[in-house]
Amino acid sequence: MNTRIFKKLSVFAIAAVIGFTSCINDLNTLPLDKDVVTSEDVYAKAENYKGVLAKLYAGLAVSGQQGPHGMGDISGLDEGFGQYLRGYWYAQQLPTDEAVLGWNDGNLRDYHDMDWTSNNEFISAMYSRIFYQISLCNEFIRESSPAKLDERGISGTSQTEIALFRDEARFLRALSYYHALDLFGNVPFVTEEDQVGAFFPEQISRADLFSYVESELLAIENNLSNPGQVEYGRTDKGAAWTLLAKLYLNAEVYTGQKKYTESLNYSKKVIAAGYTLENNYQHLFLADNHRSKENIFVITQDGLRTKTWGGTTFIIHAAVGGSMKPAEFGIDGGWGGLRTTKQFVSKFMNIEGLKSAPVKTKSTKAYPVIYVPGGYQKAAGYGENDWTPAEAPQLASVNSDKNYEGYIYFSKEGDQYKFTAGPNWDVNWGDDGANGTLEPNGANVVAPAPGLYKINVNLNDFLFTSVKTEWGVIGDATPTGWDSDTNMDFDPVSKEWKIIIELGKGSFKFRANDGWDINLGDNGANGTLEYGGDNVAIAEAGKYEIKLKLGTPDYTYTIDKFSSDGRQMFYTDGQSLEIEQLFEFTYGYAITKWKNVTSTGQNGSDLTHCDTDFPVFRLADVYLMYAEAVLRGGSGGDAATALNYVNQIRTRAYGDNGGNITSGQLNLDFILDERARELYWEAHRRTDLIRFGKFSGGSYLWAWKGAVKEGRAIDAKFNIYPIPAADVTANPKLKQNTGY
Repeated sequence: MNTRIFKKLSVFAIAAVIGFTSCINDLNTLPLDKDVVTSEDVYAKAENYKGVLAKLYAGLAVSGQQGPHGMGDISGLDEGFGQYLRGYWYAQQLPTDEAVLGWNDGNLRDYHDMDWTSNNEFISAMYSRIFYQISLCNEFIRESSPAKLDERGISGTSQTEIALFRDEARFLRALSYYHALDLFGNVPFVTEEDQVGAFFPEQISRADLFSYVESELLAIENNLSNPGQVEYGRTDKGAAWTLLAKLYLNAEVYTGQKKYTESLNYSKKVIAAGYTLENNYQHLFLADNHRSKENIFVITQDGLRTKTWGGTTFIIHAAVGGSMKPAEFGIDGGWGGLRTTKQFVSKFMNIEGLKSAPVKTKSTKAYPVIYVPGGYQKAAGYGENDWTPAEAPQLASVNSDKNYEGYIYFSKEGDQYKFTAGPNWDVNWGDDGANGTLEPNGANVVAPAPGLYKINVNLNDFLFTSVKTEWGVIGDATPTGWDSDTNMDFDPVSKEWKIIIELGKGSFKFRANDGWDINLGDNGANGTLEYGGDNVAIAEAGKYEIKLKLGTPDYTYTIDKFSSDGRQMFYTDGQSLEIEQLFEFTYGYAITKWKNVTSTGQNGSDLTHCDTDFPVFRLADVYLMYAEAVLRGGSGGDAATALNYVNQIRTRAYGDNGGNITSGQLNLDFILDERARELYWEAHRRTDLIRFGKFSGGSYLWAWKGAVKEGRAIDAKFNIYPIPAADVTANPKLKQNTGY
């Protein structure tokens, strides 16, 4: 793994870090062992400051003084649940359409149900973790002031280096205060200027906290290292600029004031800093993602040196269950928890095509028709009612000679049907002897097995035939040439045969049942098929999607160069789209985005604790922030550049320009969905939904929003979390957030 800020450094104990009496009631911050080392011991020597800085970075990555548990930083909750990144991920993902978690520990379910109270222990843990981190940063900032360094005789290059460490600590404090601003709004406020020890901190308003975070980042941005000039995992100017861009993008939520121009300005600084999009999207979430030049700021993870039950160890293990194979994810077992909702799946695919729905067959007004009503209609997706001629599929007489043909799908063995002359029962035929001869008002005809049948009716001689068909493609353009078929798959919803296939230059035909008795080609290359017709020509080798539409003549097909969004990493084997209940892993599609496997297929350094770093900020996010700020009216950017940035992201996702959009498609609704597609499970979704007005209320519903399977509207008070009740009780200066 790459050199990291705390990979090989001792993490020194920091004494007297407690600055929030009111923040440490039920979830008490544990002081470090003063018998081992004291504050004065640590700060007396210049070489120790980097080790203390390492503890500040480690505060985002691990949960205590030793890993993966024991000597936890906060108490009152299982140490794994209380880790910073895991707690933040819960708060940002579980109340949204992107994630559901099949565990019922304590009040964890409140996140899904969106009915949390000020007594929720997981919300309290996140709150305490934020303020513990702020306390650590305050202490380091306090002890590394120029006056303190002069007092200790630390000067020259050492003082210059420590000044940089101090600004990095200010960034980390600003990041945690940003999390407090976003999650809790109005919070207790303490800096290095306040006394050390027990006191009641003042509460700061959300707007004033916004101004403070802004002022801190503006004060340090030019002092930080240039992008890429410090050890991996440390912050630099790029991280400060990105946090400013994000802060300004959400300013209207936090303060009521629009700052989209400012967001654009800082987005442009990041974009000009030399970061580049990773060529392969999946590589951003693998065990060697430290190699990526797209990452701006990450929380580093190392299976041997930063062991934790939180971080990406949690994300990767919790997402594996059901029939999934843990070895494919570089882990020793899945925890069977995390999945996603059908509403998120719909960002990538038409979910209506994943469930039974009535589908109308092609209209054939040009030919005389007869109707085929039966007891199969509703189940096969032809309409809402069985035995209804007006809703039934039709057979057509292409030559107007009383010879009718068509293809009809039966979903189960024993489906029954008859033929009618019109969309009513005035004239109908059945088969009394099951011998292929039709009689007026005769017996029902029976389909012997489910499948798509080629049905021919001759009303000159009152005969009919029914042949079940399975279709494929054959030809020198196909992988097996003219020797054998490459089978297609039937979609019972669209009533189409489909295949995604690599084709060479050449030609092919459609063939039923691996024989030449029934084959279709295209005379005239017009998209309409004829029996025994000409070969379909392929002028250029590549991957194609072929669809064959049979039903009522004319029979048609489409063939298109295939592009798909490579970010749709769903595991569906044994998983249902619908989430009938939260606590069974097989309800809801699983996500395969995160793995403890390298880009070359090697496992991480440990099968239990993962090496995959968590990208807090990366370039694609900044591209999307730029585009959104332009659409929201910010000055200093332009729509053409915004479109270019979005299409760069989509070209990476699709592998070609097949997913590129036009200027007319680039709007705010698209940006919200594109942020979901690009950034899912990266702890952005709650903030995004709130900014777009889709989190609370009922304008956007998803499965189990508000504890209802179909989703329901929720109160706007849930746009911020409550201050923990224990803290409000302990500190008379705190006022609870509205509604709690």
